[in-house]
Amino acid sequence: MNIALLKELTEAHGVPGQEDLIRKIVIRELKGLCDISVDAMGNVIALKKSDTGTGKKLMLAAHMDEIGFVVKHISDKGFLRIHPVGGWDARTMPAQRVFVHTSEGPLNGVMMPGVKPIHMLSAEERGKALTTEDFFIDLGLDGETAKKKVSVGDMVTMNRQFQQMGDLFTCKAMDDRVAVFVMIEAMKKAKSNGVEVYAVATVQEEIGLRGATASASAIKPDIAVAIDITLANDFPGIPEENSVTKLGEGTAIKFMDGSLICHPKLVAHFRELAIQNGIPYQMELLPMGGTDAGGIQRQNGGVPAFTLSIPTRYVHTVNETVHSRDVQASIDLLAAYIENAHLGDYSYAVD
Repeated sequence: MNIALLKELTEAHGVPGQEDLIRKIVIRELKGLCDISVDAMGNVIALKKSDTGTGKKLMLAAHMDEIGFVVKHISDKGFLRIHPVGGWDARTMPAQRVFVHTSEGPLNGVMMPGVKPIHMLSAEERGKALTTEDFFIDLGLDGETAKKKVSVGDMVTMNRQFQQMGDLFTCKAMDDRVAVFVMIEAMKKAKSNGVEVYAVATVQEEIGLRGATASASAIKPDIAVAIDITLANDFPGIPEENSVTKLGEGTAIKFMDGSLICHPKLVAHFRELAIQNGIPYQMELLPMGGTDAGGIQRQNGGVPAFTLSIPTRYVHTVNETVHSRDVQASIDLLAAYIENAHLGDYSYAVD
């Protein structure tokens, strides 16, 4: 497994609408293997033409953006107020180190809530829940300097590095860079493809599946497979029935989430391929949340759509964590599907 590439992808910075750094990595990795284009929204579209010319189009989608913030105000004292782009849980935000990405390069900062220190809090104040509106960023700059260097709209991302812990990998932005990694590696691994494969690294998923929806409208795929993370709540404090998936038990074949019910024939095809190839897998039902497949599914009169998921602990935090075995299983199953997609019949019979 190319751990160096996974590290590079997760440590790269790009909130919705500002995915430039990740786009460069994807283009570099798939150039030469595919015909590369970038659409008006910034989606990278990598086309690998069919070996047999069946004419069918398979669209793969993995999103490049990560949850983060943009600057919305710079005070006269140099403190920044921020606006979230993506689903932040304010409980995970206190005392974080951040980067503020300016036109002249990133600045180091700390993210803190605008509340009194614990030494001064009353019992009532201690019980008050924080919201994203409570937070500011301290750059260590006076107001005049901060206003010269920082602009409204500059992105703010978390200052975290990739780390290996036994068989686990952890970093910010595993959602969804680990899926971008899986898509790239599966495209390289697949020995053949009887369909036209459009591997799309999408933008702005975290704020409403926007890039995938737009690119699907242009590509008009016959089949769609999103690759994304899913919850692995296999840790203390959560009942086993709410774990969704478990780390180390294989890639996750999604049945449904908050954005789509996966096409049953696609679910069956992926399951058959996993069994035939001895690839470890687990079935997934995610009660809330969605993936690019939910946006693609509703385009052009309807598209058979499915999501292949990588189990992930601590989702939408700076410590998103995956298991190497699950990542490899996801690569293996997606590559097997690319090789066999032309054999699938996802039509509904008319009596």
